[in-house]
Amino acid sequence: MPAEGNVFGMTQHTGYFAGIDIGSTMTKAVIMDEGIISSVIGPTGPEQRTLAHHTMERALDLAGIPFKSIAYLVATGYGRINVPFADKQITEISCHARGVLSFFPHARTIIDIGGQDSKAISINNGKPVDFIMNDKCAAGCGRFLEVIADSLGLGLEEMDEISLKSANPARISNMCTVFAEQEVIAKLAGGIPVHDLAAGIYRSLAERIVNMARRIKIASDLVITGGGAKMKALTKAISDGLNLPVSSPAEPLLTGAVGAAMLGRDIMDKALKEGSMPETKERSLVQIVVS
Repeated sequence: MPAEGNVFGMTQHTGYFAGIDIGSTMTKAVIMDEGIISSVIGPTGPEQRTLAHHTMERALDLAGIPFKSIAYLVATGYGRINVPFADKQITEISCHARGVLSFFPHARTIIDIGGQDSKAISINNGKPVDFIMNDKCAAGCGRFLEVIADSLGLGLEEMDEISLKSANPARISNMCTVFAEQEVIAKLAGGIPVHDLAAGIYRSLAERIVNMARRIKIASDLVITGGGAKMKALTKAISDGLNLPVSSPAEPLLTGAVGAAMLGRDIMDKALKEGSMPETKERSLVQIVVS
């Protein structure tokens, strides 16, 4: 998938750069030169070192280049320490900020909605200045929507679409995932239409995310990333709640991996300007055999 427009911040060509983002539920990787030349998105499994190997191998195959062509590789996300061939590990907060800058150079606020957490990041020139994260409860993230969709007998995309038909969203009072699921089932049995329940769920989740985000300084331009950015009903509810327009990258799941690759490029460019080279790992993928 090509990046939207030019990728900002690249000062000289020194090879290919790679970013791998091992999140709690999804793993993403990109290989870049002046833009994205290959990308991989797939579920995160329990054997993260094996996963990192296969993900990088697939990205290289799609790009049609050998591993030795990668000038610098950065790992990010919860599983970043499980990427033994990465030259550096950088937090997902910094990588999301850098990734968003490459797509939206005027962005000031990021809301990232992942499978197991959500976070709000205040940025200035692509660097994080403040952030807050909800990683203690599934009610503020994509897992909450998956549970509710299952209880309604819907897929996530289907629930998103039908919720937009609602003119009277149901009020969901419980924020705990378990109790919210029970409340939805009870309201469904009581005759409340599915589209109103779906709309109520998105509104409930958006309210939780908005309340979290307001604990930092919110400013335009606002960018939503992560799997939650693919849900039109959720992004609309967040936009309405904050009274701000929102934007998202064409593939919002790749933002952290793109930022990781871009930070790798920044590290290499800075070293070259100083007449040195950053330390890198040997370019080999060692297969991890799981017994």
